[in-house]
This record gives sequence, structure tokens and C-alpha cells, in this order.
Amino acid sequence: MLFDPTAPVVPTPAMSPGIGDTVSVAVNGVNGTPSNSIVVLLAITLLSVVPAVLLMTTSFTKIFVVLSFTRNALGLQGVPPNQVLAGLSLFLSLFIMAPTISQVNDTGVQSYMHGEMTFSQAVDIGKQPLEKFMLSHTREQDLALMTRAADQENPKDEADVPFTTLVPAFLISELRSAFIMGFVIFIPFLVIDLVVSASLMSMGMMMLPPVMISLPFKLLLFVLVDGWGLVISSLVGSYTGSG
Repeated sequence: MLFDPTAPVVPTPAMSPGIGDTVSVAVNGVNGTPSNSIVVLLAITLLSVVPAVLLMTTSFTKIFVVLSFTRNALGLQGVPPNQVLAGLSLFLSLFIMAPTISQVNDTGVQSYMHGEMTFSQAVDIGKQPLEKFMLSHTREQDLALMTRAADQENPKDEADVPFTTLVPAFLISELRSAFIMGFVIFIPFLVIDLVVSASLMSMGMMMLPPVMISLPFKLLLFVLVDGWGLVISSLVGSYTGSG
């Protein structure tokens, strides 16, 4: 049995988008504060960049380098271990950076969490205390070096220094200060090594490694002068102005 073909149906015309048909992503909640999903996303992103921020914009690098120099000057390769030096450097950095971190939290983080400003505004305002800290411990020569390397114009004042220029200049200044402190730390232990080596040579004991004799004397000297206390107080004082 044959059937007659069905006539085609006239297509329904497309509807114009209305107000209720649009798709949007709400960044903030109903009261202007950021939504929980955005806060979680920002927290995960922050955790991924914290190591880089810690190394490049705080006192951690200088403290860790100086403590490593101290260990090498004593002739100790694995004592204290790197984990101990890193942990001590971290907590000393938190102690030194506490006022700056508090200002960043008050001006940027809390204002954003209470919906008083947007994320970009919170970043711009929140990084100002950090920039102030970095500028106060960055040499003008290092800023000029990075400005010339980037082929940029000389900034008129501290507020005009780009953050991308300030970070490497700050790190170079920190490494320079750390190497100067490391040189000063090495001098007394080098004198002990020279005295011990000369004494062994004069007694004809050339086959005895000098480090076996000098190490106890270096440890004794370091303990008698409260070496760790001197090194840590010098590091803290280099940022607070008391050292």
C-alpha cells in the first residue's frame, strides 16, 4: 500500500534572546562578597604560586643562603639538613614579614572578601605594602640595571617602578647582601683552617686531613660565641634596622 508524502512543516522562527535567556557567571554573591567557588579557585591558584612568591618577594632567599654559607663554613655538609634550614628560613621570614603581611591582609584581602572592591582593585592595593618592603631593601644600582636591561625609561619615583622590574632587582640585592654576610662568616673559620694546616705541616703530619683537626675547634668557637644567635640576629637586624 502506497501513502502520499507528508507536506513539510514550516520551521518555527528563531526567538530573539531575552533577558532571562542569557547565560552569565556570577563572580560575587548576592551581598557583593565573592562566592565560595571563586574563593576556593583563588585559594588553589594561590597555593600554586606561593613558592615563587616566597622565593622572589620575601626575605626567604637571603636567609636560606646565609644559613647555607654558615653550614659550609663550619665544614658540615649535611648538618643541619636542608629541611631544617628551609624551615628556619621560613619562620624567620614570617617573623620579618609579619607587618607587611598584616597590611596586605587588611588593605587587600579583607576588603575583597567583604565585597568592598573588585579582585583587580584588591591586587593593586594589596601589593603596595609588599612593593614598599621590596623597595626599601633594593639598591638603586640594581633597579637601574634591570631598567636598562628591559629598555625602559627611568621611573620618576618609587611609585612608577614596574613590579616586573622590582622583583629581579630586589632578588639581586638580596643575593649581594647574602654573599657579603657569607664572606664575613667564612673569615674566622678560614683562619682556623690555616692555623691547623700550618701546624700539621710543621709537625710533619701531612697525611692527616686538616679538616679532622679543625672541625672540633670550629664547632667549639661557634658554640662559645653563640654563632646561631649572632647570625640570626644579624639577619633580622638587616631588615629591622637594629643590626
